[in-house]
Parts: sequence; structure tokens; C-alpha cells
Amino acid sequence: MWYAIIGTDNPDSLEARKSARPAHLARLQQLQNEGRMLLAGPFPAIDAEDPGPAGFSGSLIVAEFPSLAEAESWAKADPYVAAGVYRETTVKPFRKVLP
Repeated sequence: MWYAIIGTDNPDSLEARKSARPAHLARLQQLQNEGRMLLAGPFPAIDAEDPGPAGFSGSLIVAEFPSLAEAESWAKADPYVAAGVYRETTVKPFRKVLP
């Protein structure tokens, strides 16, 4: 099943995000290589493609896992969690309808 993983950033976490980004992207790339990634990306803190120093307010990952428990476990092991980027991570079942 698909699961939406929503990470909400801590204030002033841009530098931690930059530092942890390579490890975070490597995990996403693994999901992509396994054909389990629907989409992933950050929420800019301002209405801009590149928010610059304003940074990001969080991220959305929609990926396939065998169960909610496995999706939650994967989310807890994210490098952004370990680096203190995310203050909260929510995992919800997701049903893709369109396109």
C-alpha cells in the first residue's frame, strides 16, 4: 500500500537539512530504484521554487510499504529525524486515484 510521510521541520533547521540531505536523498533513491516511490519533495517556506534562506517547512514522501508499521519505522530512521530537521513525522495510508 502507498503511505504519505509528512515531515514538519523545526524552526531554523535549514543548515541541518543541508547537512543531512545527501543521506536523506540516498534513502529516497533506494525506494525509487525498488519501484516503491510515487513522489517526494520539500515544502518551501515561502511561495518560491527556491526559498533561499527562508528554507523549508517540511517534506512529503509518498512511497509503498508492506504495512503502516514498516512505513513508520522507515520514517523514524530518516536522516532528517536524526539531524533534528523534523520536529514531527506523520505517516498515513494513501490511496492514489489520479492520474
